[in-house]
Amino acid sequence: MATVTWTDPAIDQLDEICRYVARRSRGQAIRLAEQMFEATNRLALFPRSGRVVPEHKLDDVREIFVQVYRVFYRVTGDEVEVLSVQHGARRLGDIPGL
Repeated sequence: MATVTWTDPAIDQLDEICRYVARRSRGQAIRLAEQMFEATNRLALFPRSGRVVPEHKLDDVREIFVQVYRVFYRVTGDEVEVLSVQHGARRLGDIPGL
């Protein structure tokens, strides 16, 4: 089983997203945060279950989707590090930590 950790930039991005969503619905923001953590916690059992990020094509950098958000993470041995959370409609820029 892998250990899943979140980087500070990823936590900050999730916080910003949830604050934005909460302006319309606090309940939806809470559900989104719960879904994010549930999805990333599953990576402990299946770390390579996400797809390779097409823009980077690095085998150790992968992504999963939660609602309309792309969750980028790196797999190193038995560790999964969540690097970034971005809206799927946004053009992918730099992923923090790469």
